[in-house]
Amino acid sequence: MKSKNDTMKVNKIKSSKRFENLDVVVFLGPFLVVFTIFTILPVFTSLFISLTNFNMLEFPDFVGIANYQKLFLNDDIFSLALQNTFILALITGPLSYIMCFGFAWLINEVPPKPRAFLTLLFYAPSLSGGFAYVWQLMFSGDSYGYINGALLNLGIISEPIIWLTDETWMFVVCVFIVLWQALGTTFLTFIAGLQTVDRTLYEAGAVDGIKNRWQELYFITLPSMRGQLLFGAVLNVSGSFGIGSVITAVFGFPTNGYALHTIMHHLDDYGGTRFEMGYACAIATILFVISISANKVFQFVLGRIGK
Repeated sequence: MKSKNDTMKVNKIKSSKRFENLDVVVFLGPFLVVFTIFTILPVFTSLFISLTNFNMLEFPDFVGIANYQKLFLNDDIFSLALQNTFILALITGPLSYIMCFGFAWLINEVPPKPRAFLTLLFYAPSLSGGFAYVWQLMFSGDSYGYINGALLNLGIISEPIIWLTDETWMFVVCVFIVLWQALGTTFLTFIAGLQTVDRTLYEAGAVDGIKNRWQELYFITLPSMRGQLLFGAVLNVSGSFGIGSVITAVFGFPTNGYALHTIMHHLDDYGGTRFEMGYACAIATILFVISISANKVFQFVLGRIGK
């Protein structure tokens, strides 16, 4: 039989666990409530509305998968938007990810004071998303545009290039702007991750046979900051598949010949202009599935680093 002291010890352990659980509820409870109301619930609501015909004035009319059939079988603009989105994501996503890590890795090697200045300098372009007039002035289609003016003075071109309406150059300009603005939260995340790598691991690695900086990067640095790499991948994947606002601000909507029409533009068109919410939610669901799938691919790739 258990003694009285043993029973008291068991009761104290149980009560302490209750207090620990209470702490978890107190600190995580508000976040979980907000996350459920503003993230999880809207996702399921959007999924349901995508199966209806809903114009925000009348009660939703259930139509099953008719919206999805229309998207893939009868909507040529959506097919073009899907193609443009994938091309932009495949180019800007990996490039911006590599750029963010590359610049973060280089800046991390400099002394602390210059590092702070360089971090601000490289982060600044991500703050220029609202400076559409700056981009329009730089890529103006006349000789007064900064880019055209420089090229004309250098004799590289003989007449101004219509950067923002010529379908041949619109894509190039868009990729340049997106990459220029890519050094944002992902860049800062990588800087923070590099700062947390245990320096003694490099000494241990040298003893174990690591001979150069590239081996240090692959076998020590990247595995040590796998969490930051994954977080940056999620941000970059979401950003690359969600490109839309910067294109609208610089090139207008719709773009000439739908050359830069993306899924986000199609979603804004049907959700914010036509108020065909069932169809818009179907577009949002497709974009959600694509983003989740791309994130899973990144997780698989990052999970193999250093193994």
